[in-house]
Amino acid sequence: MKNQFFYRLMMLLVASGLMISCNKGREAKTGSGSGAIASNAAERVYIAPGEYDEFYAFLSGGFSGQMSVYGLPSGRMLKVIPVFSQDAEKGYGYNEETKPMLMTSFGFVPWDDSHHPDISQTNGELDGRWVFINGNNTPRIARVSLETFETEEIIEIPNSGGNHSSSFVTENTEYVVANTRFSVPIPQRDMPIADYKGNFQGTASFVSVDQETGHMDIAFQILLPGFNYDLAHPGRGKSHGWFFFTTYNTEEANTLLEVNASQSEKDFIAAVNWKKAEEYVKAGKGTKMAVDYAHNIYDEHTHMATHTMKKEVLVLDPRELEGLVYFLPTPKSPHGCDVDPTGEYIIGNGKLSTDLTAHSFTKMLAAIEAKNFEGEAYGLPILKFEDVLGGTVKQPGLGPLHTEFDDQGNAYTTFFISSEVVKWKVGTWEVIDRKPTYYSVGHLMIPGGNSRKPYGKYLLAMNKITKDRYLPTGPEMNHSAQLYDITGEKMELLLDFPVIGEPHYAAGIPADKIKSRSKQIYKLEDNNHPYKTLNEKDAKVVRTGNEVHIYMTTIRSHFAPDNIEGIKVGDKVYFHVTNLEQDFDVPHGFAIMGAQNAELLVMPGQTETLYYEPTKVGVYPFYCTDFCSALHQEMQGYIRISAAGSNVPLKWSLGETTPGPNQPASEASETN
Repeated sequence: MKNQFFYRLMMLLVASGLMISCNKGREAKTGSGSGAIASNAAERVYIAPGEYDEFYAFLSGGFSGQMSVYGLPSGRMLKVIPVFSQDAEKGYGYNEETKPMLMTSFGFVPWDDSHHPDISQTNGELDGRWVFINGNNTPRIARVSLETFETEEIIEIPNSGGNHSSSFVTENTEYVVANTRFSVPIPQRDMPIADYKGNFQGTASFVSVDQETGHMDIAFQILLPGFNYDLAHPGRGKSHGWFFFTTYNTEEANTLLEVNASQSEKDFIAAVNWKKAEEYVKAGKGTKMAVDYAHNIYDEHTHMATHTMKKEVLVLDPRELEGLVYFLPTPKSPHGCDVDPTGEYIIGNGKLSTDLTAHSFTKMLAAIEAKNFEGEAYGLPILKFEDVLGGTVKQPGLGPLHTEFDDQGNAYTTFFISSEVVKWKVGTWEVIDRKPTYYSVGHLMIPGGNSRKPYGKYLLAMNKITKDRYLPTGPEMNHSAQLYDITGEKMELLLDFPVIGEPHYAAGIPADKIKSRSKQIYKLEDNNHPYKTLNEKDAKVVRTGNEVHIYMTTIRSHFAPDNIEGIKVGDKVYFHVTNLEQDFDVPHGFAIMGAQNAELLVMPGQTETLYYEPTKVGVYPFYCTDFCSALHQEMQGYIRISAAGSNVPLKWSLGETTPGPNQPASEASETN
C-alpha cells in the first residue's frame, strides 16, 4: 500500500509540476527585462556575420536516427549528420556506396533511435577525433569522423535488446561501452515471456577502438542479471578502469513496469571492473558464443562502405570470475549515472527519489576489500548502502534525471517533473541555485562535462515539451534546447531554439579542437573508387548484358556525358558520378526523373553511385540539385529509354563538339 500511495503521489506531482512550469513560462514572457532572460542576453549569443561560434554541440536526433551539429552560443544549426537513418538530402543510405552502412543481422534497417553522443578522449580530455553515438532500437554503435563529419563505421551489438546505456567512452578511448536496456534470452530463443525472471539477461559490451584508424571491435561482453540497464559513465582519474551503469526493474517485472518495476526502495548502480576483465581475457578466460552481427566500415579513399557479418563474441560470466561486478544500492529507479571530473563520486539520479545520492569510489574500494556485502543478486555481491555513501543532496527537486559538472567543483542536475536545472556543490551537497526550463527537461550538457576537463561556460538543457515557446505548428512541435550562462554563481537563461528529433543527450567541444582539421575536399589523386572518372574525356557508358555502368563527371556547369541513348526498360543502370571540383564547399547534386531512391550529393573529389531501373519508355531529364554557379540551371542532360528488346544503339555525348562512341545494343558483350 505504501508503494502504491507513493506512486500515485508522484503522478500527481508530475501533473502539478508541469502546470507550475507552464505558468512560470508565461510569467517570464510578460516581464520587461526582469524575467527569465536578461536584457543583454541577445548580445551574448550573437555571432556577427562571418564570425565563428566558440563551441560545437553534437545533439542526438532521437527518433530521427541522425545527429545534428549546432554552434554555441548562437544556437545555429550547422549540419545534420546522417547515421542510422536514410537521408534523401545527402543520398546517405540510398546511394550504392552507403547502403552497406545500414545492414544488420536483420537485413537492411534504414532507421534507428539515436540517443547518446560521446566524443573521443585522451588522458580524460576531449581530443576531437571522433564522436560515437548509439542506435537504441536495433543495437548499434556508430563512429563519426570529426575530420569529415561523416559516419565512418557502424557495429551491431549482439546479445542485446535496446542499446540504451551507450555510447560512452573510457578516458583514453580504449573502449566504447554499451549495455542493454531490455534484458532478453541469451542466447536468443523461443520461450514464454512469463518466464522472464531468472531466464532473461543483460550484457555490458566493451567495444575496443583502434587508436590510429578508429576501427571498432567487440572485445568482450559481460553477462548481467535480467534487470533493465539505463545509463552509464566511465570512471576517470582514480576510478579509471571501472564503468558504472544504473539499473531499474530489479524486480524483473515483464508487464506494466510503471507500477511493477517501482516496488523496491532501492535499485542498483552496477560497478564493472573492466581492467579485471582484461586480465581474465588475457588469461584465456571466457567463452566464445556463436552470434551474428554486422560490422560496416566506410573508406574515405574508395568512397565506399563494406558490410561484413561476424559470427562470435567472447562472453565473460561474472558469477564464475570474481571481482568483475558489484552492485551499489541506489534509490529509486535511477536514470542517469554520472561521475564527477575527479572520479571520486558516482551520482545516482533516482527518478522516484526525493534526494540525490553520491557514492564514493574510495569507500566502494574499501568495502570491496573488507567484503562488506549485504547479500547478492544472482551470485554478484551487493555492497551496503551506508558503506559506499559519499553524500546526499537533500530534496533538490522532483524527478532527477541527469547530472553534469563544471570546472569549479559544481554539479548541475535536471529535474523532469519540476522542470528545472539545479546547481549544487560537490562535497558539501548544498543547493546553490535553480532555474526553470520550458518544459520537462531531460538531458543537459556542459562542454566537456563528462570528462576530466569541463569547459564551464555554458549549459545546454534539452527539453521534451515546447508548448507556448514558439509559433504553433499543429499538434506536434519540435523539441527545444535552452542555453544557460553558468560562469557566475547564478545561472542565466540566454537562448532557446528548436532542434531536430528528440535529442536525448549532446556532446560539446571547443571549436578550436576541430575546425582547423576539418576536411575541405577529397583530393582527386587519392580517389580509389573502382568506378571513378578523373577526367571528363574518359567519361563513358559500358553495357554488359542488361547491366549498364555510366562513368560520369560533374563540374561547373555541366555533366559528361550529358545525353545518353540505348538504355532499355528493365536495364539495371548505375550512374557513377565523380565531382571534379577541387574547391571547398562546391558539391554537386544529381537526380533523374523516375529514380525510386533519392538524389546524390557528391563532395569535391568524391565518387557516388545512383542505381536506376527504368520502367517507362521516353526521354527523361537529369540535373544538378545543388545550386553551384550562375549557370546551375543549364546543368542538365537527358537519358533516352527504349523498349525492352529494342535495337537502339548505345551512344552518348561528351559535349556538342565531342560525340561519344556508339555501341549497337546487339553487341552486349562489348564495351567502349
